[in-house]
Amino acid sequence: MHQRNGIRGPVRLILAVFVVAALATQLAACSDDSSPSDAASKAASAASKAASAVSQAASAATQAGDALASATAEAGRKFDEFKGGVDAKDEVRLDGNASPDSDGRATVKVTVTNPTSSAKSYVVQVDFRDQSGNLLDTTVVTVNDVAGGASKDGTARSNRSLTGDVKTTVARAVRH
Repeated sequence: MHQRNGIRGPVRLILAVFVVAALATQLAACSDDSSPSDAASKAASAASKAASAVSQAASAATQAGDALASATAEAGRKFDEFKGGVDAKDEVRLDGNASPDSDGRATVKVTVTNPTSSAKSYVVQVDFRDQSGNLLDTTVVTVNDVAGGASKDGTARSNRSLTGDVKTTVARAVRH
């Protein structure tokens, strides 16, 4: 479900391209300065450009959906490795919203606080979402050897470049 929501923008782009192509076709057909064959040629050219734009947008949407599915599957595999871990979502804090790094990837500081008396390691899944709550990306960060009664920081970094106002949430966390 999240994957479909994440490609809502490209679908809107595709629909907008079709509307522009239809309007271009109508304008080309109504021109007083051109012959019917010129109008048909202009309309065909506009339709070809629109089809190319639609194809590129569809390809981008597919790649984004594939990347998100891959990241989600990888997060699941990492959590599956830690049998017997304790739910530690309440022991994790994110430092605000994501900010872009030099590659355009979203990053956020992750702080874990170990309430136990011995050193523990944490596996934290961080979700990156748009303003509407649609899942854009997900990643897993490991924060090792957090001393008992202490805190330690890590950094969650998206798997790809993300634009716009990106919100972050802790999807799940395990202490082991």
